[in-house]
Amino acid sequence: MQFELNEDQALLQSSTRELLDNEAALEQTRSVMEESSEGYPKDIYAQLAELGYAGLLLSEEDGGLGPIAFAIVMSEMGRVAFPGPFLELSLAIRLLSGCSGEVAQDWQARAAEGSALVVLARDEDLASTDPAAPQAHFADGRVQGSKVFVPFGAEADALVVSTAEGLALVPRPGTGWNAAPLTTFDHAQRFVAVELDDEAHLLAEPETSATLLTEALRLGALGASAQMMGIMERSLEIAVAYTSEREAFGVPIGSFQALQHRCADMLIQAESARSATFRAAWAEESGAEDAAYLVSVAKAWAGPAGRFVCGQAIQLLGGVGFTWEYDPHIYLKRIKTLEQFHGSTTWHVENALVNAPVLADA
Repeated sequence: MQFELNEDQALLQSSTRELLDNEAALEQTRSVMEESSEGYPKDIYAQLAELGYAGLLLSEEDGGLGPIAFAIVMSEMGRVAFPGPFLELSLAIRLLSGCSGEVAQDWQARAAEGSALVVLARDEDLASTDPAAPQAHFADGRVQGSKVFVPFGAEADALVVSTAEGLALVPRPGTGWNAAPLTTFDHAQRFVAVELDDEAHLLAEPETSATLLTEALRLGALGASAQMMGIMERSLEIAVAYTSEREAFGVPIGSFQALQHRCADMLIQAESARSATFRAAWAEESGAEDAAYLVSVAKAWAGPAGRFVCGQAIQLLGGVGFTWEYDPHIYLKRIKTLEQFHGSTTWHVENALVNAPVLADA
């Protein structure tokens, strides 16, 4: 499939790339990732919210631009290994927009304008991040239970918590969360385990909650796939630039056929991820019946493809590819993190098989 951006989409891509290159280039954000407790630049998040990026997944009437625009932005964020909970924040805002009541509307507005960080607390099993029935409970105006892998939960102002009784919003207690940090492979990510016994507001009943969570998982998988696509594209660029400059036997190593073959294989993986991701984004935006299938195909492809591309980038840089000062390891770590969340590769392969369209008899 050939997917070309229209004029408005191309403008969004170029303006987003320029903004991120100027304000959030990897050499600028590495110190924040590595040294700060927050793990992400809050001032840039405020700027993105002011420009309307946080509400990309809202309806057009509420200022959203749709899944294709969302995929474009996420891919550009992947190129700079953008730190922080942007994907999770976008999903929480979309999820709140599907809930009724003043509480949901208030927190949605605050999150979209950048004055509050709201994230989804869904996972409960340290051994798996795939969807499962929640064991947490909402009763008498309180949520009780445990959640793990809560993204940037230590910094969140509110959590949207999945419970057996439906979605509930838990504002940050005055004493802060009863949270424990979780060790992560990607040092730019911050996950916590949260023990909840706090006041909460019920946002949606179980049936509505199940629908909203299914949508959030699908859009999360789309965003993660787009991010991995951007990571692959940038990793390939780094590898090609290095092999074009690094010399051996008096010539650039990029002139060696074996390395050219590696780069060609990397390009095929990256371009395939691009086609699958934008095909899924188009299906999601147009409400196609096979959207769930196509999103799972994109996510199931992007994870292994990303590991290959980023792993090859490290190999092509040779000895320096393994050093902390160079960037390839950051991209590989982000790929491996994104592959596990919003449905693992295994889960999406199985989901794609379940949702595969039935071909009509010839």
